[in-house]
Parts: sequence; structure tokens; C-alpha cells
Amino acid sequence: MPARIEDVAVHAGVSVKTVSRVLNGYTNVRAKLRTRIEASIRELNYVPNASARSLAGNRSYLVALLYDNPAAGSSYVMELIVGVLQACRGTPYNAVLHPFEAGEDLAARIDGFVAQHRPDALVLVPPHASNAKLLQRLDELDIRYSTISSKLRESQIDIGFDERKAAEEIVGHLISLGHRRIGHVTGLKGHGARTWRRNGYRDALRKGGIAYDESLVAEGDFTFASGVAAAKALLDQRRPPTAIFAANDDMACGVMREAHERGLVIPRDLSVCGFDGTPVSQLISPGLTTVHQPCREMGCAATERVLQAIRDPALRKQERVPYQVQLRASTAAPGKP
Repeated sequence: MPARIEDVAVHAGVSVKTVSRVLNGYTNVRAKLRTRIEASIRELNYVPNASARSLAGNRSYLVALLYDNPAAGSSYVMELIVGVLQACRGTPYNAVLHPFEAGEDLAARIDGFVAQHRPDALVLVPPHASNAKLLQRLDELDIRYSTISSKLRESQIDIGFDERKAAEEIVGHLISLGHRRIGHVTGLKGHGARTWRRNGYRDALRKGGIAYDESLVAEGDFTFASGVAAAKALLDQRRPPTAIFAANDDMACGVMREAHERGLVIPRDLSVCGFDGTPVSQLISPGLTTVHQPCREMGCAATERVLQAIRDPALRKQERVPYQVQLRASTAAPGKP
């Protein structure tokens, strides 16, 4: 017979009410007591009855991760998903994962999703995280939500990191190696990441005493193909750059592919660096210098905070998590093998 909540209470030596508070994620349970109850839950293999809980508390016990264009950043989205699932573990909540392509009718489509699935909370990924009309509509629906890397102050709970500073740091690394003509492949229009990473690129140039040159900036959209196209435009110049900073790893790989097709040796003939720290950055040869974006940590924190907001609607949180610049073999001094 499956374990009941009463069995967990007896096993842990506490009341049913205390077990219920732990299951519902309330924070006013002592840490040692919470640990003991969670251990009993695992030992008895207790699984809450989600249907009964939903009916009793008028909740669905679902938190939905809403994202766009997974093909342009599959590793990014996957890491966020892992973080969301990690935050749900040990709680009565389950995760629903749903892609929504951006468009004029986005708010209406998400309206339909909310009406059908009745999630208790939403976690929004860029560009949805920076969609002012969508956030306004969710406020009207009185549904709790958190955002990841939103560029809007309207977001009451946002988890991100200092992307501008990280971009400045990695371009500063190229400058420290002796590069003076540094190209940049931008991110997709409408993403906060595009603006922050481009601004960081400009900050590094300014600090390095290098004039900003618009001809060294090529458009990208976070896809491998756009990295290839941007590399063609940059490397076709009469004076091509000696280094290229791409706004994500997929585009950096596209740059490396085009360089290889031209017979260029990385990093001797061209240094390349990316952004995000996706698994591919370690798998390609040479390994890609990049910024490790703490996607899993952001997904976890965004979920934890929005679940707190269900219990405390007044919760406001703007949280920044640390990043790491990862130096690998794709960058070196100009002309150095």
C-alpha cells in the first residue's frame, strides 16, 4: 500500500500539519526538522496525490516554463529546464514546458494556455521575459511569474547576471592578447542579451583605447547559420579582424566553420570567442573561449522565487548570479599558433 501523509508524520515524529507545510514549501519550518521530514518522504517513497491537493487547495500545482525559438539555443533552454526541474524536486509542484513563438498574438495565445492548464506560476525566458504587454496581461490575470534576464523594470522577480560586464571582460581578454581589430557578431534583435553584450564589447574597446568601428559589427540571430554569414561579411573585408567575439557559442562555432573553410588556422590567423558556455564549447577543436552563463542556476532560482511568490504575492526580487570566463585554445596573441 502506498505511503500516506500520516505515515510520513509518524515516521518523522511530527504532526501531519508540519509535513503538509514542508510539502507546500512554507519556509517557517526549522531546517533540521525539514531535513528529517524530507528524509522520511524519500525513505517511505511518499508521493503526494496531486489531484486531491489541487481540488482541496484550488491549485494545479503546476509551474510552466515558457520559451521561444528552442532551435536557436537548445543547450541554453535545456539547462534552464534542468534548473526548473531541480527547484520542483521535493515540492508538490510539477513543471510544464511550452514553446511559444513571438508574435502580435502572443498574449492571447498564452491566455489560452493559462485557461487550459491553470498553472499556478510561470517562468518566462527571453524574449518573452522582456515583453511588456505580456507582463501587463499576466498582472491583469493575477498570475505569479518570474523572468530570466528581463530588460524591463516591470518584472517583479527577475534572475540574471551581469552580461554587459561579462562581455566587457571577455573582449578585454582579446585586447590583452594584443588584438586591436576585433569583430562582433550581435544577438537577435529584441533580446536584452543583444544589447548588453554589444554594450560590453563597446565598453572594452573604450577602456582599451580602441575606436568603435561599425563596419566590424555583423548581424546575427543566435543561430549557427547566422554565425557563418556574419563571418563571411567580416572576413571578406579588405582589412579583416584578427579576432571575433560572437554573442553566443552557436554563432562562434559558425565563425570557426567559415574560418576553417577559408583555410584559416584558429587561433594563429583568427581568435574566436563566444558566450553562454554551452557543452559544444568544450567539444569542438580548438576548445572555445567563452563566458559560462549560469543557466541551470537561473532556472532554479527563478522557479524557487516564483513558488515563494505564490505564498507571498508581495515578494519582489532582482537577483544576480555569478558568471565565469572560460579561457580555452581558440584565443591567442595575433599570429601565435
